[in-house]
Amino acid sequence: MNSLPRRRFLAATAGAFAGAGHLNFLAGLPRVSAQEAAVSPGMVRFRPEMEPLVKLLAETPRERLLEEVAAAIKKGVTYNQLLAAVFLAGVRDVQPRPVGFKFHAVLVINSAHLAAQAARDDDRWLPLFWAMDQYKAAQARNVQEGNWHLPAVEESKVPAPHKSRAAFIEAMEAWDPAAADAAIAGLGRTAGANDLFELFARFGARDFRAIGHKAIYVANSYRTLQTIGWQHAEPVLRSLTYALMAHEGDNPSKRDASEDHAGRRNKELAAKIRGEWLDGKPDDAAVADLLATLRQANTDAAADKVVELLNKGIAPQSVWDALFAGANELLMRAPGIRSLHAVTTTNALHYAFKTCASDELRRWLLLQNAAFLPLFRGDAGGGVEIDKFAGTPSGGQPLEEIFAAVGKDNNAAAARSLAFLEAGGDAGAFHDMARRMIYLKGNDSHDYKFSAAALEDYSHVSPQWRDRFLAASVFWFKGSSGPDTDLVQRTRAALGKG
Repeated sequence: MNSLPRRRFLAATAGAFAGAGHLNFLAGLPRVSAQEAAVSPGMVRFRPEMEPLVKLLAETPRERLLEEVAAAIKKGVTYNQLLAAVFLAGVRDVQPRPVGFKFHAVLVINSAHLAAQAARDDDRWLPLFWAMDQYKAAQARNVQEGNWHLPAVEESKVPAPHKSRAAFIEAMEAWDPAAADAAIAGLGRTAGANDLFELFARFGARDFRAIGHKAIYVANSYRTLQTIGWQHAEPVLRSLTYALMAHEGDNPSKRDASEDHAGRRNKELAAKIRGEWLDGKPDDAAVADLLATLRQANTDAAADKVVELLNKGIAPQSVWDALFAGANELLMRAPGIRSLHAVTTTNALHYAFKTCASDELRRWLLLQNAAFLPLFRGDAGGGVEIDKFAGTPSGGQPLEEIFAAVGKDNNAAAARSLAFLEAGGDAGAFHDMARRMIYLKGNDSHDYKFSAAALEDYSHVSPQWRDRFLAASVFWFKGSSGPDTDLVQRTRAALGKG
């Protein structure tokens, strides 16, 4: 992480409220003293260099936060420090159960960061300031629902380093949250980042609870830690562990719940995949075949079809092409929260597939994704087929026409998008326009989550399928006709760019 010396950082954070020059609204605001930066002994503490900035985010009223953070930036607080602070503030102040709802304020941090990375210079801060505002909304809801905070570690229960890995696995398999919390505190202090990710990938994808949010949190927390630094990992890993243990009813280890069926069955099924499965050949006919299966199959049949194709010598990339396209087809057929999460969950599971080293785990993750898509399908049977719908050419300003139709007539927007892309239109310009509409018009966590997943996965889909995949994504993009959000104007004004 790009960091300031501690003394300079504390001065920048504490002094950001006073002497901000032309920012008259900051006049008279108090400095943050060392005593004020202290936290309750029962609450998890962050590293000394982060605590003042996290406290700033946590204690500043929502209606004043953007202006005060802008003042801190002018005094030297960096983008990476602020990214770390908003992530850690959410981890401490927002209960990760259920994994979704208000917890989207944490889940969406990596998506906001990806958006900021791809933004033009004038827009670079907008996604992060939006994420801060989302955190404040989630924090307020958390207070209303009981004011949960991530507690300090019970050090007396943390296992010895050489026992922590086995203790963590045993606790997770037993669905024992207290034991898992103590074990991950110990394991997080000794294990490597890649080993930790593979463990969490297994437990994040094991069950279909919270419509994919568990796998999404695993991927997004790991990716955020890769950016802000693994020195911040312990509270994040504890929050993640707590989230993954969420379930309904009695202990899942002692019953056969439908949410656990695919994960248990696919562990056995993965062993039936031929040893040379990575050496298969791409096949567009196999992509269409798997798409047809996904439109009507149950979870077992979908996973079985993947095993059949891999054992016939079909490349895993062709399987992923069908999974990406199938997820976006669900969105075209029945746009909504459920189908949207087919896309974002596929993004998370594909990230885990590409990141993990274990051959057995990668097979299982691929089967899990195939088995999950029918569960996202719901009643979205019939209707448009992503491999068959036709493009409709636009007039002289195709991108403008496309995004003017988004949100008003998404079928027309998708058809115009396909024609534009198939005619050699600039996909990069399309991406830029889609992102900019999210920055300016987006007012929901799902806008950022979906756009980050879809625009990233465009490059993961084979070239011959990319145009259709991207065209289908307009069903959750934002159109150009709506007004800019108030947050955009506040951010620009706070940063002196109004």
